[in-house]
Amino acid sequence: MPLYPIDLDYVKNLLNELLNIPSPTGLTDTVVNRVCEELNALGISHELTRKGAIRANLKGKQESPDRAIVAHLDTLGAMVKNLKSNGRLEIVPIGTWSSRFAEGGRVTIFCDEDRQLRGTVLPCKSSGHTFNEEIDTQPISWENLEVRIDSICNDRMDLDRLQVNVGDCIAFDPNPEITESGYFVSRYLDDKAGVAAILGAAKAVTEAGLTLPVDCHLLFTISEEVGVGASHVLHGDVAELVSVDNGTLAEGQNTSELGVTIAMQDSSGPFDRHLTKKLIQLCAENGVVHSRDVFKYYRSDAASAMEAGNDIRTALLGFGLDASHGYERVHLKSLEALANLLVLYLQSPPTFKSDRYLLAVPEEFPKRIQLDDRGDKTFS
Repeated sequence: MPLYPIDLDYVKNLLNELLNIPSPTGLTDTVVNRVCEELNALGISHELTRKGAIRANLKGKQESPDRAIVAHLDTLGAMVKNLKSNGRLEIVPIGTWSSRFAEGGRVTIFCDEDRQLRGTVLPCKSSGHTFNEEIDTQPISWENLEVRIDSICNDRMDLDRLQVNVGDCIAFDPNPEITESGYFVSRYLDDKAGVAAILGAAKAVTEAGLTLPVDCHLLFTISEEVGVGASHVLHGDVAELVSVDNGTLAEGQNTSELGVTIAMQDSSGPFDRHLTKKLIQLCAENGVVHSRDVFKYYRSDAASAMEAGNDIRTALLGFGLDASHGYERVHLKSLEALANLLVLYLQSPPTFKSDRYLLAVPEEFPKRIQLDDRGDKTFS
C-alpha cells in the first residue's frame, strides 16, 4: 500500500490560518465557512448540519459499510458572567481548562451586532505595587479573574454605554509561532492541528486521483470541547469512526512527539480492538513512526458518538501535544505521521465486510480467543 507525500507547507499554512480564526464553542460560523472554502478548493463535496457541523464526502468503490474521520473546529474560550461595578468583567470558561492559562491573555469580546472590544484577562489583584505578596497567594480560579477592557470603562454605567452584556463570548489570542526546529507553538492546536492534518491527507488522496475502496466522510464538529462532539453528525451507515485529536505529552504517558499515537483507551473505555489493531499494523508495515497510549482524563468525538447510541467501531489517533489546554506545542513531523496514517487508512479495505449489516453475521463474526489446558491461546 503506497504512501503519498504530504504537503507540509499546505498543512502549516492552513493550520496557521485556522488558528487565527476565533472559534470558541458557540462562535464557530467563521471557521466553518473557511473549512468549507477549503473543501471546495480540494473538490470535495460536503454538507452542513443545522448548527454548522460539516460532513464532507470522499467517494469510494462501494457506499457501505463506509467510514468516517472526525476532528473538531471549536476551541476553548470564555463568556461574560457578570458586569462588575469597577467596569471590568467577571468571566466563566467555555470548555474545561485551568484559569492559570487564562491569566495575562489578550482577548476579543464579541458583543451584539457583531461589535468587538479588546481587553486583557488579569487576576483581580494584579499589581504588586499595591497588593505585594497577595498577588502570589490569591487562589488560582476563574472567580479571581477579570477582563480589563481597552476602552475608558471605570464603572457599570461605562459597561452599559459600551453595550457589553452578560453572555458575550470571549476569544483568546492564539499567538501562533513556528520555530526553525519544526515546532508549532500556540493556543488551540487542539484540535485545529488535527483538522489541518485531515485536510492534508485529503489533499494527498485527491491529487493522486486515488479510488478508495469505500466511501469516507470527513466530519468537522463544532462542540467537542463541551462534550457534544460527533453525537449528531454521523451518517446512519458509518461502520468505523476514527477520531483525530491530541495525544498528551507528559510524564507517565507514552505519546510519540514525532509520530502518531494510537489510543488504546480513554476515560470512556477501550477503543475497538480490531480497528485499533489494524491502524497499528498499517503503521508497522509502512514505516510510520507511532506509539500506543492510554488516557485517563480524556475523551474525544468518538465517545459522544457511542453515547448517542451509534453501533460503530471507534478508534482515536493523536498528534503529540505538549501542555494540552494551555500554551500547546506540536511538531510538524507528528502531523505528517498522522496524515500518512490517514492516507493509508483511506486506502485500506473495511475492517470486516460483515459490518455492512446492522446485525452481525455469525459466520463472519471475529473468532473468539480461548485458553487451552496449558494456558496457551487458541482460536475457535
